[in-house]
Amino acid sequence: MKLFPCGHATHPQWPMAAGLALAQLRAQMALRDYASTPTLGLLYITDHYAAQAQDILEHLSAELPEVTDWAGTVGVGIAASNVEYFDEPALAVMLCELPADQYRVFSGVAPLSSTFGTGPGMGFEPHTALIHADARTPDVADLIAELAQRTATGYLFGGLASSRGQAVQFAIGGNGNIKGQGAASGVFSGGMSGVAFGEGVALVSRVTQGCLPVAPVHEVTAAEGNVITRLDGEPALDVLLRDLAITLDEPQAAMAAVRATLVGLTDPADLADLGHGDGAGDMVSRTGNFGVDTLVRHIIGLDPSRRGIAVAHQVSPGMRMAFCQRNAQAARADLIRICAEIREELEPEEMSLPVAAALAAPEAQAAPNPARRIAGAVYVSCAGRGGPHFGGPSAEMQIVRRALGDVPLVGFFAGGEIARHHLYGYTGVLTVFTGGAAA
Repeated sequence: MKLFPCGHATHPQWPMAAGLALAQLRAQMALRDYASTPTLGLLYITDHYAAQAQDILEHLSAELPEVTDWAGTVGVGIAASNVEYFDEPALAVMLCELPADQYRVFSGVAPLSSTFGTGPGMGFEPHTALIHADARTPDVADLIAELAQRTATGYLFGGLASSRGQAVQFAIGGNGNIKGQGAASGVFSGGMSGVAFGEGVALVSRVTQGCLPVAPVHEVTAAEGNVITRLDGEPALDVLLRDLAITLDEPQAAMAAVRATLVGLTDPADLADLGHGDGAGDMVSRTGNFGVDTLVRHIIGLDPSRRGIAVAHQVSPGMRMAFCQRNAQAARADLIRICAEIREELEPEEMSLPVAAALAAPEAQAAPNPARRIAGAVYVSCAGRGGPHFGGPSAEMQIVRRALGDVPLVGFFAGGEIARHHLYGYTGVLTVFTGGAAA
């Protein structure tokens, strides 16, 4: 698989940014190692351009007529190779060269069929999917889980659009729309859209957490809705006070500590599905980080009358829970870890001298190279992680480049991250398109 052309730029006027990105794309498409006949474009814009989303899509479609399918969304920030654009007008485009029978763009007017082989794709079977969703969509977490069931592997990756204005999505397919649904402009608000991929599109995806446990893992033994009333058989509020070493006799200090604390929640059934037995004890990895199926949620209140803790998630007895805090050092280390895992999975056991030389090159200086077996990458990170959380402008993407190598990459900073059938917070989801077997 050849490298996917990638272009990005910032400019107060979107036509100028589009022109700069198109120049990069065309220059790369003329190179031997890059795809020259891509058909799928992934487009991400910052919310400064949200009002011009339709004009941007129409312009890029006209300038790149060979690209028949488009997907993407808006973020308060967007990502590209080695750079992040926050609070500035910018766009990023990656052009994917994939077999036409191995992907389908879906949206509200061209939904992903729930019955393999009989939908509008006429025999297309979705195995994985890149998904963009609107956070204002009712029951969005349930819809994500339902969409995962429409794929053969149950694996989704993507995120919720984030915008200080209109939350738009791009989704238009060259195979047309559903009969009777009318014509689609390609720009949507609300609901979900994205790209489903067939078995022939190999992907490797990993989730990195941005929070670190600050107390032992507890079992939820009693809960009502989103209020945890007992942990390990004790009043939940008492456990919180003990774990954080605070007292309600000093309310200001106690509330400051609670505001800086979140909860990590894991359903044992998810751990069992991943082969971790009954789920007990596997919520935290050997390195002290949360596992992939831990959902981090805010503490939204305390209930002294019931000695309970209210969290921003529906809780049920049997779930595992640990108090946690955002930790920049742990987030950096975990991001490096998932990049190393991806590299290790893709590097062949035996390699030629040119491949070995390409993989051994200093990553900060190495140009994109097919020897890495990565055609392109999509990175979706929490809007609260980018920039200062990692130490400076573009620091998060620079970590990815140093750890993974210089690969074509686009993405956005989301209001919630999607991996597998979960909706996360404070995480990063890194997915690469490979030339090898799917993983």
